[in-house]
Amino acid sequence: MNIIYSLIDMFFDVAPIAIVLFGFQTVILRQKIPQLKKVIIGFILVWIGLTLFIVGLEKALFPLGKIMATQLTSSDFIGSTNVNWKDYYWVYIFSGCIGFATTIAEPSLLAVAIKASQASGGTIKAWPLRNSVAIGVAIGIALGSFRIVIGAPLHWFILAGYIVILIQTYFAPKRIVALAFDSGGVTTSTVTVPLVAALGLGLASSIEGRNPLIDGFGLIAFASLFPIISLMAYIQIVELLNKNKLKKYYN
Repeated sequence: MNIIYSLIDMFFDVAPIAIVLFGFQTVILRQKIPQLKKVIIGFILVWIGLTLFIVGLEKALFPLGKIMATQLTSSDFIGSTNVNWKDYYWVYIFSGCIGFATTIAEPSLLAVAIKASQASGGTIKAWPLRNSVAIGVAIGIALGSFRIVIGAPLHWFILAGYIVILIQTYFAPKRIVALAFDSGGVTTSTVTVPLVAALGLGLASSIEGRNPLIDGFGLIAFASLFPIISLMAYIQIVELLNKNKLKKYYN
């Protein structure tokens, strides 16, 4: 019965999208909807797919993220009851790995990478772009997990990160700045957010003295922030290497 209730709830979530699209097409543009049958079938598939996705999150990904965080922070696994932030190194490694893996699998990032490669005429390669963004997410999630462990205020890290971004934005090639900011946004989508949110809440619930509401959230902000830094850094390094090659060639 839970799947039936989920289907009903998701129908009311998807319906406003259909109303806006069909309304503008028929009322504002006063045009017939092309291939109406295919469009309706597509919306039905989206409705069913999103329902199954949400049910999957609730049944598998959220519990899995919390379980992993609990196991990695348990005294039995660490091997000591008197622990400090250095003893949680497996948490940082796992956080970085899960951040990298989920970002590589993120369909939104893949779409942006493909479009960036097409728009740039192939000068921006899709695979290096995805890897540089994934590395940024990995670093961000690992650093965010470290913040939860030590209980440091979130705004320290966010302010420091945006200061770095502002400096990079000034020196980075203008053609890459907007793409870098967009890449930071698409990392927090369907694959990354569920596992990262569950990981943060699991860590905050497992570590003594941490509040899940205060400390458990914020990892997604790291996942959005650090890819901007890593992608602009990648492009700046590539530009510098190309300039050095040109200098050597002409000299």
